[in-house]
Parts: sequence; structure tokens; C-alpha cells
Amino acid sequence: MADINENGTAGAGTEEKKFTQADVDAIIEGRLAREKQKYADYEDLKEKAGKYEVLKNSSKTEAEKTAEQIADLQKQLEGLTKEKTVSQARSKVAAEMKVPVELLTGEDEETCKKQAKAILNFAKPTNYPGTRSNNKPHTNESHADDGMRAFAQQLFGGK
Repeated sequence: MADINENGTAGAGTEEKKFTQADVDAIIEGRLAREKQKYADYEDLKEKAGKYEVLKNSSKTEAEKTAEQIADLQKQLEGLTKEKTVSQARSKVAAEMKVPVELLTGEDEETCKKQAKAILNFAKPTNYPGTRSNNKPHTNESHADDGMRAFAQQLFGGK
């Protein structure tokens, strides 16, 4: 009878091929050499691109260079102006709402006000279960112990 492979096809005594470590190393080295050959000209292309940039920059006229510098400076100015505006808005809201300016991250005054309100709501003192609220104004004298004071004055002969 004929031998049957794993595929279900009839074959004439196919054997599994075995590789030694040297064979595997040779196969891998061949593959790596082919891959390295694909990118052999990468350094040349990189060098040529650098030369192209230098040549392109040297061929620009003085007006083009000045125009690029102006555009860069305008971008910097816009960035600084925005930073200043944001900083002023945060400072204004922080002063109005009595919130630390470091906690505000909004870009405009409206957003900063919303953040400040949220911070104040979060930081609002709360009453804990089983405690009394302390909404009374603080004074130097406490009227709760007036009876004890009167007793002590009688006992020790106060004013």
C-alpha cells in the first residue's frame, strides 16, 4: 500500500528533514545578509538628503530667509500672547474667587470660573455625623460657660 501524508495524499516514503545547528545558522545568516542588502544604501540616501537640505537652504534668497524668520517670530509672539492672556485670566479669577491660581487650568476666564466654583464646592466644610454645625461667629467670650464663671467668682471672690 502507498504511504499517506498528513495532508491525506499518497506519497512515496517522505521523511521529515532534520537540520543541524550549523544548517540553521547558515540559513539565518543568509536571510540577514539579504535583509541587510535591502538597506545597504540607507546611509547614502541619508547623506544625500542632508546635502539636499543644505543646497536648498543656500539657494534661498535673502527675502525668503527673512520671510521664514518673520513667520517663526510671529508664531512665537502668538504663543507668548496666548500664554499671557491665559495667565491674566487665571490670576483674575483666582483673585475674585479666592482660589489658588495653581489649581486653575482653564484657557479662558469662563472655564477658570467654572473650575474655581467646583474647587470651592469641593473644599466647602462639611458636617460630619454626630457633630454640631459651627455656624456661630467666633468671639473671645463664650456664653455657654457663664454659669460656671459666676460660680467660680463667688467661690474665689472675683470682681
